[in-house]
Parts: sequence; structure tokens; C-alpha cells
Amino acid sequence: MGDKVDKANLKSRLTAIQYQVTQEKATEERFSGCYDKTYEPGTYVCIVCELPLFSSDTKYDSSCGWPAFNDVLDAGKVKLLPDTTDVRSNLLLVITQPGKIRTEVTCSQCGSHLGHVFGDGPPPTMKRFCINSASLNFLPKTED
Repeated sequence: MGDKVDKANLKSRLTAIQYQVTQEKATEERFSGCYDKTYEPGTYVCIVCELPLFSSDTKYDSSCGWPAFNDVLDAGKVKLLPDTTDVRSNLLLVITQPGKIRTEVTCSQCGSHLGHVFGDGPPPTMKRFCINSASLNFLPKTED
């Protein structure tokens, strides 16, 4: 994890859902996020540390209810971690249902939870980065 996050400071500057998603690994309700249907040109940055994460060029409508991207700006900007919360410590489920193990996406700079990545996206990456709007801020592209 990158820089140590001041939780008290975050609670004062983030909304309740932004804090719950980024710091407590909550998931916002489907279709409730402000960026689910945003398609303007620009860059999506981490709401906590402002690290640029995703480009509107890779955003697409997956109809899953959350913003979806088929790639990150740079592989080093996110950290991918196994998420076994659906199987807990049930080793039999891990062995018999490996698909139940999701891959969590976190910000590589501050460690904030962003969402999950799945292998059912469009070509060329075949990835679907399913990201909570509450973990992002959108910076519209400015005219040069």
C-alpha cells in the first residue's frame, strides 16, 4: 500500500458512500453511481489521492450498473488482489468453484478499494473493470 491514509481526514472530506466504498470495501447500489452513464472525454482519478486511473477512451456500457472500463491507464496504477469474501475460508468452495474468487481492484498509490475486474469484457483486453463511481472523480478533457 502507498501513502498512509488519514482516516479522520477522509471521513471529513468524503461522503459516507465514498468512505464506505474506498475504505471499507463496500459496493454502491447498481445504477446509483454518477458515472455509470458518463461518456464525455476525460480521465477518471482516485477520489482519495487523485491518481489518474482510467480514460474515457476505454469506458463502455456493460449494462452491469457500474462504470466499466476494458483497461487502466497504466498497469502500475492499480493493484489486483484475490477477493475471497464470497467463499470466506471454505477451502472446498475455493477448490470446486474457483470462479467465486473475484479479483479486487485497488489504487496502487493509496490502497483505496475501487471495485473488481472480470474476464468477460470486450476485445482486445477481454477485461471488465467494474468500478464504483464513489471511488472516482472525473476530470473532463480540456481543449488544447
